[in-house]
Amino acid sequence: MSKKFYVVWKGAKTGVFSTWAEVQCNTHGRSDAQFMGFPSKAEAEAAFASTYTKALMKRSLSNTGSSTTAATKKSPKSSESKTPHKVTAEIQIYCDGACSPNPGKSGTGLALYHQGKITSLYYGLYQSNGTNNTAELNGLLYAFKLAKQYLPKVEQVQILSDSKYSIDCITKWAKGWQAKGWTRGKGEEIKNLNLIKECFTLYQEIKKQLVISHVKGHANIEGNELSDRMAVLARMQQQVALVKYQGELDIKAILAMASG
Repeated sequence: MSKKFYVVWKGAKTGVFSTWAEVQCNTHGRSDAQFMGFPSKAEAEAAFASTYTKALMKRSLSNTGSSTTAATKKSPKSSESKTPHKVTAEIQIYCDGACSPNPGKSGTGLALYHQGKITSLYYGLYQSNGTNNTAELNGLLYAFKLAKQYLPKVEQVQILSDSKYSIDCITKWAKGWQAKGWTRGKGEEIKNLNLIKECFTLYQEIKKQLVISHVKGHANIEGNELSDRMAVLARMQQQVALVKYQGELDIKAILAMASG
């Protein structure tokens, strides 16, 4: 995930922080804690000068204003969209990973949309010694698995991730690594190889019906933000199996949850 800044309005210490670990230290165990992440220091400082309630309302209105519209059908093809958050398929699956510290406790989240409307959220795949990259690759792998369930019913599925690393691993680099005996050349080891192999195998099976898009992390793209909240929830609850979120799909309330 991209660099992020955090505001704590209520906690042991308040202010603008540059790491999630600092936020946890100052808010853990406090039922009245108020905090939120921002993509830039300037936005974080402006939000801290205001109030948590106003920041929450601003984010909610921003997400509402940028909601995606109904999908238009296209002939199946595999590509990385030049306009990555535009709806290009009937089903969209956002995936994200969270890890704190890195390496450390990690989790993965997914947000499923049907014709531009959120229908379900998933969280889990907790690892006690994971990394940002394993969490993101797990997100892509399980997005592929979920996509495979829908592909008999729809022409294509769009998968959206803010991890350029995980996308490039599967769509660009894996083919060459496989040709070199699953090395990077000169016998150099590939990190997360077993996970990459599993993901690449499934990708090869269904790629003709996939659109894989890179989205900017923490840029108020609703699906990306929701999958982020689920990834953090998985890490905090140490949820190993990927499970469906059973709470109400109240976007405003979910976006108010801890972010990564």
